[in-house]
Amino acid sequence: MTDKELVNLIRERIPGLTLREGEPMSRHCSFRIGGPADIFAEPDSEERLLSLCTILQDENVPWTVIGRGTNLLVCDEGISGAVIKLGDGFASARAEGTEITASAGISLSRLALLAQRGGLTGLEFAHGIPGSLGGAVMMNAGAYGGEIKDVTVSVRALDPDGAIRTYSGNELDFSYRRSRFAECGGVILSAVLRLTRGDGEEIERRMRELAEKRSGSQPLDKPSAGSTFKRPATGYAAAMIDGAGLKGFKIGGAEVSEKHAGFVVNTGGASFADVTAVMEHVQKMVLDKYGVHLEPEVRIIRH
Repeated sequence: MTDKELVNLIRERIPGLTLREGEPMSRHCSFRIGGPADIFAEPDSEERLLSLCTILQDENVPWTVIGRGTNLLVCDEGISGAVIKLGDGFASARAEGTEITASAGISLSRLALLAQRGGLTGLEFAHGIPGSLGGAVMMNAGAYGGEIKDVTVSVRALDPDGAIRTYSGNELDFSYRRSRFAECGGVILSAVLRLTRGDGEEIERRMRELAEKRSGSQPLDKPSAGSTFKRPATGYAAAMIDGAGLKGFKIGGAEVSEKHAGFVVNTGGASFADVTAVMEHVQKMVLDKYGVHLEPEVRIIRH
């Protein structure tokens, strides 16, 4: 079946589904880099998502699920198969007592504000993280001493076999910048977060403090995918990169940020090859100087 035939089949079976062919992934990634997806779908309900995944599975079409694209580096050739991005129907949240049940597509910033307005503390660290809840759970996102695992009670997900299951506790298999979903696949649908009562004004003050810290230390004015490398077992990636004299190192449009060595940024027109070449050079120089292999935190998608 050709892409065109598949698209026609999907449109026939799932009317109203947002569906595009050859969609540039640069429009959906904060790096502003990435070639076209063969098929790009944006389901706005679980019903449409399930129907879409069933068709793709029946037709043996591989699919890639993305959130807000803030941790992605997509190759210039694009992505084969289908890309699924959860639509606006997956951006809801409701609070009950000290728990918030939220859909996977909601932004962390919006979720943190919802918690603050309800006098709930525990999500302040997430306010400046630009991704979605689903992406945060997938990679156990964290900052300034907090991680999503600290507040996650359970996660509801569509497994690769087509079943919807709820995972809790140790089943989530959280560790540094990973969860069970990073290894086993599936589509995260929603999560239940448990917070604690706090003072709304104090929570807001802490969120402002962290926002100022971010803006003062991170290159938020340039496209990037956040921290490029994971924290090594000993020391800090940014300090090692800086110590190796790599601030400002540039290939094409990709550069090790002058402001924060832990970020590789797109200074304008950077290609996938530019970014990966800078990353590989950084890894080599840090390994030579410190004997430490830096592991990418950025999720790299090759054709």
